[in-house]
Amino acid sequence: MEGSFLRHALVALLIILLQFSTNLASNPSDNSNIEYIRTSCSGTIYRRLCYRSLSVYAAKIKSNPKTLANTALNITLKATKSTSRMMVKMSRFPGMIPKETAGAVADCIEVIGDSIDELQDSMDELGHIRNSNFWLTMGDVQTWVSAALTDEDTCVDGLQGRPLNGYTKTMIRRHILKVAHLTSNALALINSYAAGSNPPSP
Repeated sequence: MEGSFLRHALVALLIILLQFSTNLASNPSDNSNIEYIRTSCSGTIYRRLCYRSLSVYAAKIKSNPKTLANTALNITLKATKSTSRMMVKMSRFPGMIPKETAGAVADCIEVIGDSIDELQDSMDELGHIRNSNFWLTMGDVQTWVSAALTDEDTCVDGLQGRPLNGYTKTMIRRHILKVAHLTSNALALINSYAAGSNPPSP
């Protein structure tokens, strides 16, 4: 009886190991997709953030530089919208923003709104890129993403030295800096895409 149980247990273990090894062997592309993200992110300033934010989309991105740039823009746009909503809520919460800082926060919300528009325009343009308009479109996209990054830096600079309680200051600074770093990474990936010797097919 005991021998029969051991035989069944060994058979079950062999089946599990076989399935595991088969899965590893059947997905070699997964490793190459991840490696493409890692290699692409090596050209950005904030490499760890780049890899962490994009690696979960490796199966979708594969090794397509346009999809990579578009995904980076989409992630950045979502983070920027989230940051804008957070700042608007903070500005409306009684006592969270001192009166002497309210103007700077309002200016920051405005420029972050501009950044959202510029990132959205960039995504829209990238979606319509063709051989015939590749360089003109890429120039527009690079200009808009650069402007978005400038807006985010303006927000950070405008809040420097302003009186804010510790929690509010930490939250705003953390979110704005993350958005700025994501934007910087997206711009680097867009520049890398634009630097390709041949425009992509439609």
